[in-house]
Amino acid sequence: MNAPTNLDYAHPVNGLSDRIARGLTTVLRFFADTFFARRYGHRAVVLETVAGVPGMVGATLQHLKALRYMSDDHGWIRTLMDEAENERMHLFTFIEIAQPNALERGLIILAQGVFYNAFFLLYLISPRTAHRMVGYFEEEAVISYTAYLADVDAGRQPNVPAPQIAIDYWHLAPDARLSDVIVAVRADEAGHRDVNHGFADQLDPVR
Repeated sequence: MNAPTNLDYAHPVNGLSDRIARGLTTVLRFFADTFFARRYGHRAVVLETVAGVPGMVGATLQHLKALRYMSDDHGWIRTLMDEAENERMHLFTFIEIAQPNALERGLIILAQGVFYNAFFLLYLISPRTAHRMVGYFEEEAVISYTAYLADVDAGRQPNVPAPQIAIDYWHLAPDARLSDVIVAVRADEAGHRDVNHGFADQLDPVR
C-alpha cells in the first residue's frame, strides 16, 4: 500500500456528470458533518460502512458485463474487489476504536441499505458518474482523516494504541498508535480516489 504523492489533489468538475457526482458527495458530506461533527471515530464507522459498498457494486456489475459481452475486464473486477475489502478492514478497525452503540449500529444498517440500492441504480445508469462520485467521496475522506489526525496530534483526541487488527493488516509496529492507523487509512483513501477518478476518465467519451 503505497503512500499517495498528493494528498491535496482535487479533481476538477467538468460537465453535467461531474456536477451530479460532486453534488451527491456534498449532500453526503453535509449529513456526516451534521450528525458527527468532530466525533471522527464514530463518523469513520458509518462512512466506512458506506465506503465499502461501491467497490462491491462495481465489481459485481463489471463481472456481469464481462460475462454478457464475453470480454476481458482489464483488471477492473479485482481492483474493485480489493477496494471493497480494504474499506471493510477500515470499518473493522474503527469499530474497535469507536465502539459504536446500538443506535449507531442501527444507523449503519440504514445507511448501508439506502446507499447500496441508490449506488447500484446510479452505476446501472452511468458508471462514469458513479466512479467520479466515489473519487470525490474519497477526496472528502482524505480531508476528514487529515482533520482527525490533526486533532490527535494536537491532543484533542486520545492517541490510543492501534487495534491488533490494524497492526496485522497494515504491518504496523507493535507499539503503533491511532495516529499511525489514520495515516495508513488516509493513504488507502487517496489511492481509491485516484483509481476511481482514473476509471471515470476511461469511461469519459469526451476528453
